[in-house]
Amino acid sequence: MRRRAGETAINALREEEAAGEPDYIPGSAEDFERLYRCSYRRILVTLIGMLGDPAAAEDCTQEAFVRAFRAWDRWKPGAPAEAWLHRIAINVGVSHWRRQRLREAGELVKRLGRPAAPASPATIAENTELGRALRKIPAKQAAALVLRHYHGYTNREIGEALGVPERTVASRLAAAKARLRVELADWVE
Repeated sequence: MRRRAGETAINALREEEAAGEPDYIPGSAEDFERLYRCSYRRILVTLIGMLGDPAAAEDCTQEAFVRAFRAWDRWKPGAPAEAWLHRIAINVGVSHWRRQRLREAGELVKRLGRPAAPASPATIAENTELGRALRKIPAKQAAALVLRHYHGYTNREIGEALGVPERTVASRLAAAKARLRVELADWVE
């Protein structure tokens, strides 16, 4: 890029940006360098806005440009080069954000320790009043209750698991709860 007398690199870049999307040739190292110079700051600002961490945004910006350079020969001139680059950068930023959240969750688990394993449904069914009461009601009703209250399934999910309509699930749950109230009446009061 040639500069006129008294023109700085920043002014030259602004003029090039104002002229619209410059023509780039896929695979051209010179054109990629020009794209880098023209769009680096905007990519960085986008990632700082996404991540809120300038250092992480800088790392992601560099990674985005490395990935873009590797794919530069496959870029299609019909698409704006900077928009293509932004898509790559945003994907890198999202991946970084996800990894960071996983890292934070892992650190929290390390600090808190592993949670105790919940009692298995078999243990509950064998050793508790509730388990004994569940064995006294019809198996289809008991299955609906276990799927709802132990596994947290919705009526739709229970219906799919049991091969019945949602309304049937609702009636089975209502009937099961009524029977459990009777079976556990002495234990609850």
